[in-house]
Amino acid sequence: MAVPVETFFLRPGAQGTLQARIQQMVAEGILSGRFRRGEKLPSSRRLASHLGVSRITVTLAYTELLANDYLTSRGRSGYFVSDNAPEPPDFGPLAPRTDRVDWDAALVQRFTGGARLDKPEDWARYRYPFIYGQADPQLFDHANWRLCAMQALGAKDFNALTQDQFDRDDPELVSFIARHTLPRRGIIAAPEEILITLGAQNALWLAVQLLAAQGRRTAIEDPCYPALRSLLRQSSAQVCPIAVDEHGLPADAVPAATQVIFTTPSHQCPSSATLPRTRREALLARARALDAVVVEDDYEFEMSFLGPPSPALKSLDEDGRVIYVGSFSKSLFPGLRLGYLVGSAAFIAEARALRASVLRHPPGHIQRTAAYFLSLGHYDALIRRMSRALNNRRQVMEAAIRTHGLEIAGKGAHGGSSFWMAAPEDTDTEALADRLRRDSVLIEPGAPFFAGPDRPRHFYRLGYSSIPADRIDEGIARIASALAALPRDG
Repeated sequence: MAVPVETFFLRPGAQGTLQARIQQMVAEGILSGRFRRGEKLPSSRRLASHLGVSRITVTLAYTELLANDYLTSRGRSGYFVSDNAPEPPDFGPLAPRTDRVDWDAALVQRFTGGARLDKPEDWARYRYPFIYGQADPQLFDHANWRLCAMQALGAKDFNALTQDQFDRDDPELVSFIARHTLPRRGIIAAPEEILITLGAQNALWLAVQLLAAQGRRTAIEDPCYPALRSLLRQSSAQVCPIAVDEHGLPADAVPAATQVIFTTPSHQCPSSATLPRTRREALLARARALDAVVVEDDYEFEMSFLGPPSPALKSLDEDGRVIYVGSFSKSLFPGLRLGYLVGSAAFIAEARALRASVLRHPPGHIQRTAAYFLSLGHYDALIRRMSRALNNRRQVMEAAIRTHGLEIAGKGAHGGSSFWMAAPEDTDTEALADRLRRDSVLIEPGAPFFAGPDRPRHFYRLGYSSIPADRIDEGIARIASALAALPRDG
């Protein structure tokens, strides 16, 4: 690798001859670690032209550095940092810099402080990772995803790869969603009613900004996806948490004057409850009576291996008041960050304009790769393989939970990739999670899913998307053992 000539500059007002200053500049670059062993330096002619000095001055500086073994010469190939050059010193952590900005006064809005789910970066090294939403490398179709990515790099797709589409999306991906993905949920939508997003989180952010900001009265489920509550708090929405039961969100609990309703009807997050058809119709009727808009997050509908999924709430919508959020990140891999919004053309036009002002559009290469992976049938094959594996893990996990005497609070009727669990009421599952980490077990404490200061602390979530079936029983046994040994409140 060559060191760019643009990284060289002579400090104005420095002492010494030009030759000495050039020599010092190169030596400091090596000693600081900016120039590494084996890297090629600019030619004497090029560096002289860049610095505005004579070539002989640079040549003499290089010659001195050769004599001191900072550089080595390889004939016509040029000058390189010597393999014997001094190692950069290890100064350890730098001394903290004095920050003289009053950030409490400078920041006009805060985005930290909300409840969040923490997943260790090194989660894969834990032997029993019962965490939600992580991909299993043994299940993912690496080979065909790689082939689709290579195909998307071809000359035929040069425009999709390189052009700034401003606010447009990949027509191939939009077409597949319109013709294949949405009809499976009972939804018919035109291309102008679909917007590609950077995952469901980005879709929810767009919906919050357009519908719930500036103090609008907004109903959400309790418990719910913690990041949604944070988005609403940041937008200054008036949030009204509604307790869910074993059937999900009760429509009659939506308060008067509500303007926006966020819900996960097919697979409630985190309890996995499914909203029955009668409740869906009641929720739409309640929204119609309030003239409210409903945002439906239909995450994980593909993982319905226990039975066919219920039709989406959007499929029952005759008024155009349901905004639908879907995602490929859950079913493919979370790092993909690819989702979509479906709604009336007027709403999508505003969402498109808002997205364009922030990030224009998701990367073209990712969109086209996903379009190939979907349209060539690899996605459906992956979903079938994942469903079989998750169904097997679920059966193993249910048996282990029964054997070791744990309590399931919500497990869903259609499938998914997690169980919503309840420990004894005097249990603090944050303390339980800390204790289990020392035993190579990861769980998700449930408190962040709830609203209010008196959040219940005895719930927790167990995911099974990334733990092999043969480790589940031992992991559940360790959870049961840790629960039995945990001190109780009061």
